[in-house]
Order: sequence, then structure tokens, then C-alpha cells
Amino acid sequence: MILISALFIVALLGYLAQTIGLCLVRGIKELKDGNPLFLSAILLSGVFAWVYAALAYALDMPVQFKTYTASGWFALGGFLFGLGTAFNQGCGVSTLSKLARGDLKMIATIIGWLAGWAMLGAWQPDMNIVTATKPTNQTYGILAATSAALVIWTLFGDKERKKLWFSMMAIGLLASCLFLYEPQWTPSGLLHGISTAMFEQNTPQWPSIERYLIFVALLGGMFLAAWRTQRFEFVKSNWQQWTAHILAGSLMGIGASLALGGNDSQLLLALPTFSSAGIVTVIAMLLGIWLGLMMRAKMLAVKNKNLDKER
Repeated sequence: MILISALFIVALLGYLAQTIGLCLVRGIKELKDGNPLFLSAILLSGVFAWVYAALAYALDMPVQFKTYTASGWFALGGFLFGLGTAFNQGCGVSTLSKLARGDLKMIATIIGWLAGWAMLGAWQPDMNIVTATKPTNQTYGILAATSAALVIWTLFGDKERKKLWFSMMAIGLLASCLFLYEPQWTPSGLLHGISTAMFEQNTPQWPSIERYLIFVALLGGMFLAAWRTQRFEFVKSNWQQWTAHILAGSLMGIGASLALGGNDSQLLLALPTFSSAGIVTVIAMLLGIWLGLMMRAKMLAVKNKNLDKER
């Protein structure tokens, strides 16, 4: 019964993520166009983490917040992840959203992500990760007050504000419930577990069957939303595009490995606790996306210019 409830929750989360178009790349694009609200909603999607902490305390369960001291490795990891995200035209969650809409080249991104995790596993740099102080009651109080303020502010907004912000906050709230059942439920957590097990020299510890079922349920919720809104359509691609997405996914995998988690873990577990490592990582991700989008735009401009000359 608990597993069925968890699968229902993650399917609903996937449905909301697909419906609202949850994506850091879109957030940066809208920010560049003068609209910071979408990116702000994404960055504050984990504000209900205090609910997760309260439930964990009530049920006498440990919390799994990622609280580490910032270092250059987190900055590098976040930047590489952001750079790969820009060329992939989608972060970790939106990669799955596009796949659920029929964009099969996102499979190449996932393959690259696994390869990136594996490369870091083989390299194993001496990162000297320092665990920071766990969140305090004051931290949870700030989160609770912020979430209450956001709810009130959203209630007095227009229809678009309500749709965006309530959807984002619902995603954060549902994610909090899932962390109680499976602390490693996030897509980046599953990919990390798979890549680690593939190259484990001793006894490989493969992710549990429940984590695979959660992943499938997430995709199922995204597919249902795409089908219901008539956005499902198989997207044709060629080997050049697959190669590009494997490379982009590799950057994302390497970056997520260095930063100890992709954007899903950073936004839902690290950022809400004001972890200095999480803050540095997210800022570096946003800078990487911004620079990657600029580089991609220039590359496309050069390509189009060359095509015009050939004509």
C-alpha cells in the first residue's frame, strides 16, 4: 500500500512537471527576456522542505538533506552541469519530460549522463568533502514563514501566477513526501546508483526495484500529461544529434557527480537548507546555462551563415 501511494505521488509529480514545463533552461531564457518569475518559482520549489523535516521528526526517521561546505569542486560541477544542460536544451527533469513527449534523442542524453557518472567514478578525484551543520529549527522556521508568505502572495495573484507558483510548490511538497519513502528517488539519484553498480569491482549494489518503479511512474505521469494536452509527438533525429546529446549528457553526468547531485537534488535537498555547497552549485549551474545558451546561439548563427553561403 505504501509503495502504491509513493507511485501515485511520483506520477502526479511527473504530471505537474510536464504540465508546467519545469526546466532551468526555460527559466534562464525567460530571465533574459525580462521575466524572472519562472526561474524564481523553480528556485523556491523546495521551500516546503520543512514539511519533510517535520514528518521525519514525527515518524522518528532521519532526514537526508545534502549539507556540505562549498568548494571549487561544487562550483566546477555546477558549471559543467549547466553547460551540458544548455546544449541539451533541458535539465535532468526536463530531459525526462521531453522523452515522455516523444523526443527519443533524450535517450542519448541519459546514456551520456551514465557515462559521465562512470568517468568520475573511474577518476575518483580527491574532493575532500566537508559535511556542514545540519539545518536547525531556525532554518525550518524561515522556510515555513517563506512558504506561508508565498501562498498568500500567490492567492492574490492572477490566474497565471496561481498556476505557476501553486504547481511549483505542489512539486516541492510531493517531493518531500517521496523523500520519506525513498531518499534516493530522484532521477539523478537512480542514474548515479546504476552507474556506480555497473563499475563496482566488488559486490555491485544495484538500486532497489522500488526505485526503478518510481522512475517508470515519473515517466508515466509525464507521458499522461503530454498525451492529455496533445503534446506527444515522435521527434526525428539523426546520428549527429545523438552524438551531441551524448556529449551534453556526459557533461551533465560529470557535473552532477562533482556536485553530488543533479539539479533535482540541489533544488529540493541542498538549496532549501541554505547549504553553502548547494548555493554555490546552483549559481554555477545558472551561469553555465547562461554561457552555454550564448555559445549555442553563436554556433547556430555561424552554421546558418555558412548554409546561406552554400546556397
